[in-house]
Amino acid sequence: MKKKVAIGIDVGGTNTVFGFVYEVGQCVHESSILTHADQDADQLFRRLFKKIDDDFKKYSTDYELIGIGIGAPNANYYKETDELPPNLNWGIVNVLEIVNEYSSLPSAITNDANAAAIGEMIFGAAKGMKDFVVITLGTGLGSGIVVNGELVYGADGFAGEIGHTISDPNGRECGCGRKGCLETYASASGIRHTVYELIGTTIMPSKLRNISYNQLTAKDIADAANR
Repeated sequence: MKKKVAIGIDVGGTNTVFGFVYEVGQCVHESSILTHADQDADQLFRRLFKKIDDDFKKYSTDYELIGIGIGAPNANYYKETDELPPNLNWGIVNVLEIVNEYSSLPSAITNDANAAAIGEMIFGAAKGMKDFVVITLGTGLGSGIVVNGELVYGADGFAGEIGHTISDPNGRECGCGRKGCLETYASASGIRHTVYELIGTTIMPSKLRNISYNQLTAKDIADAANR
């Protein structure tokens, strides 16, 4: 009898990661592709499902795919849409309609930080907890809030967007259209911005001066800080 696994998909501003996940939370296989944030959603999912189909071939003898769960920035659980994600050139799209073009499996979508909170509550560090907050750090900054064992979505499906809490009303421009959002400082892209501001306004020696902005990564910055 084949074991049942779901496809878990995490859409990020830089990379999109997917895995085949067993019902006890064990990840049987994990891989990723570049998101190419400048491309539309259909182009991403076309490339993604080609990769998923190719990777699953070696597992198809022992495993059966039963569903798809997607976490994506600015995804709306109520409407099954992704709405103006700051780090993706998507506009407003019905993600599940696109997914249904490539797979007949039942599928669901929510904000990536909310998906992380669900995972932590069922399988991870928050197992057994009923009230907690998960903070996700990557190209952007997100949060998933759980109260009394229930994920907080709010009236419009966008509750808990900590990354778009304004920390400085006159601060940096954010991809969401406002200024000074926390994400523009406390994220991988935000810390890169900070480094280049420091490089441009100080004479402090740093090996990071030899790396172009487009090549600089948050790991480069963390490694330099640790040194």
